[in-house]
Amino acid sequence: MAFKITEECIACGACEPECPNKAISPGDTVYVIDPNKCTECVGFFDEQQCALVCPTAAPVPDPDHKESREELLKKAGKSK
Repeated sequence: MAFKITEECIACGACEPECPNKAISPGDTVYVIDPNKCTECVGFFDEQQCALVCPTAAPVPDPDHKESREELLKKAGKSK
């Protein structure tokens, strides 16, 4: 499942350069994750990089965008 960024985001920008899929961008008040690009870092890293670097734990799994590991790997292959 893709991740999303909650209102806990302080718009520090730490997450944006860490995303291997370039799925994170500045929004109006908080950063946003494009669910069509987010692979939860599957195919790149063992852990979600945005969640690791975020000082407020704003990136969380998005239950509206559930995907299997196989689907995430397929999506990761397209972005490389």
